[in-house]
Amino acid sequence: MKEENNRPQSSKIYTVTEITRLIKQTLENAFPLIWVEGEISDLKRPHSGHLYFSLKDATCKLGAVIWRGVAQRVPFKLENGLQLVCKGQINVYEPQGRYQLMVDVVEPKGKGALQLAFEQLKEKLSKEGLFDPSVKKKLPLLPKKVGVVTSPSGAAIVDIVRTLERRFARLHILIYPVRVQGERAAEEIAEGLEFLGNLPDIDVIIVGRGGGSMEDLWAFNEEVVARAIYRCPIPVISAVGHEVDFTISDFVADIRASTPSAAAEMVVEKEQAFEEWIDNLEKRMNFHLKYLLQEQKNIVQSLIHHQAFQGFRLRLLNLSQRVDEMEATAGQGIQNIRQEILKWNSKTILYEEKLSGKIQRKLQDLKGLWEKLSVKLDSLSPLNVLKKGYTLCWKDGGDVLIQKIDKVSMEDRVTVSFFRGEFDCIVQKVNKNKRLESRFTSLKE
Repeated sequence: MKEENNRPQSSKIYTVTEITRLIKQTLENAFPLIWVEGEISDLKRPHSGHLYFSLKDATCKLGAVIWRGVAQRVPFKLENGLQLVCKGQINVYEPQGRYQLMVDVVEPKGKGALQLAFEQLKEKLSKEGLFDPSVKKKLPLLPKKVGVVTSPSGAAIVDIVRTLERRFARLHILIYPVRVQGERAAEEIAEGLEFLGNLPDIDVIIVGRGGGSMEDLWAFNEEVVARAIYRCPIPVISAVGHEVDFTISDFVADIRASTPSAAAEMVVEKEQAFEEWIDNLEKRMNFHLKYLLQEQKNIVQSLIHHQAFQGFRLRLLNLSQRVDEMEATAGQGIQNIRQEILKWNSKTILYEEKLSGKIQRKLQDLKGLWEKLSVKLDSLSPLNVLKKGYTLCWKDGGDVLIQKIDKVSMEDRVTVSFFRGEFDCIVQKVNKNKRLESRFTSLKE
């Protein structure tokens, strides 16, 4: 009797699970830890937080997974088309019999992970308008209180305080202590900016730290810090690292200072500029006044030497002498003139009194006429009619006065106004033929 399908009787029959586990053990033992280079494709981000994707080259694909705990530590954003170098181990996903790379370390090919994360965030925030010069706030002209968000034990706070006190000792400094590197540093910096930004008397805020590596400065490249600076209602100066160091905070801040000391100088620079501006105005004013005085002096000198004024003093003396002679020879005439002037003054006073009396009488007549017209106008007022018990009916919420019964229909909402008060009603019956005389007749009966 032939064996079925020519299978030897001694051959072992494996279940799918058994063969899958054998392959899993073989692969995982053969590749315990490897580095793989490839381009990301088919990237998926489920709600679990894990990342599923493929690494591909010109001919093949390799499935890969980054578990949530590792994914949260990746500083840059994974995107399709990005070239990666991944470190991990080969794993077989038994339910589907599919092998994949479990990634523990991921780095972008050609540049550092932090540099790529920096460029990705910079491009994202730039598209959102966080770097737009039109939203930058100007420094106050004469700040009285300065807020500082930095480490209380670093060199930056020492440089800032010394510079501010040296240049303007009366300035009030409020320090919000934070960690400037390490875990939760970015969150603390953002909280400090929000706290100082909500105080009513802070004029400007300096946020920053001393120099260091890109890893040391990374808290100032976090998105939470960038958005806290953007939301801050108070002008913010970013002072991170040295002159060659640039962070995302520098691009979002209203002003970027090359060092913490330079930031302090910027704050009080306005004070010195204001004093120089006042000195300059004073100098310009003095010069302008001197120029005007000299110009007027030249005009006077020109008039003194003008031909029209030559011998003017002598002519005045001659005229004065003639006046004396006329007064001596015509004293009586002058006395007569004085008497005439007194008469004219008396007549003028009389005319003024007559004119004042006429004006007063005219005003009295006009006042009486005004009172008569007021009484007549008051008698014609609709309010006086309403005082007698009459009412006014309105439609459309009191906007349209009903003057004819033809304007009223069934179910209309009508407002009835008395001299004091009103009420709303709905028309249930309309009798267009009934006359007012019949209503008065029924009242008499």
